[in-house]
Amino acid sequence: MVAKLQPCQHYELDSSLNPTEQILPLSLFMDLERTGPIPLYFQVATRIEKAILDGTLPAGSRLENEVALGERLGLSRPTIRRAIQDLVDKGLLVRRRGIGTQVVHGQVTRGVDLTSLYEDLTRSGKKPSTAMLTYRVVSADAKISDHLGVPVGSDVLYLQRVRSADGVPVSIMENWLPADFTDITEADLNEHGLYQILRGRGVTIRVAKQKIGARKSSIQESEILKLDKNSALLTMDRTAYDNSGRAIEFGHHCYRPDLYSFEVTLVEK
Repeated sequence: MVAKLQPCQHYELDSSLNPTEQILPLSLFMDLERTGPIPLYFQVATRIEKAILDGTLPAGSRLENEVALGERLGLSRPTIRRAIQDLVDKGLLVRRRGIGTQVVHGQVTRGVDLTSLYEDLTRSGKKPSTAMLTYRVVSADAKISDHLGVPVGSDVLYLQRVRSADGVPVSIMENWLPADFTDITEADLNEHGLYQILRGRGVTIRVAKQKIGARKSSIQESEILKLDKNSALLTMDRTAYDNSGRAIEFGHHCYRPDLYSFEVTLVEK
């Protein structure tokens, strides 16, 4: 069972979802070869890509609309549309209903190993932050009992958090921990990753059983993660065990796929 997300006013859609439109400098396109063999859409896409990669167009910025850009450059709308679509296909731009075309925030790639999202974000040079949606002691149902190896009805700590990178929500995380971890505080969880806290308590995380999947976002997940309705989500279920074989944590997480990915190395036996 995955607990239902609770509405959270802190994540209501507001003006932060409609960033200022970025007007590309004409100097970026001064050297377009209008009669050469290289297609104009490709030349435009290449110059916009350069502006994204060198920071002229920062992550999260919104491009001017296709008609306006085409008129400024003296190019047709289909040419501009194809150039932008090329960059959408490359994962550099994303089209959002009611917002326009935005520069994608840098994606975090996660190796499938025993790290936390907090650690992954820190290592990738991003600033992680946490918003607590739910923090309470609940009774373990049959599913949580099975994952944690505790009796049905016993106390477990239930956490539901939003993890952001540089202020942009990346993941909604649900975690259940056995009763002896119910003294972990909200303050600790806002400042540190869960695995950092567990290691600080002397827990050695030795192995984990993990399942990676995908599904559509719910309305509440879409609002919290600032996605369109029914957007694709990456999901991960993980049960982690200490060096004695005891289950210390079960988690169900969902991630924005435009900002996050899993990386797996396969080795032939």
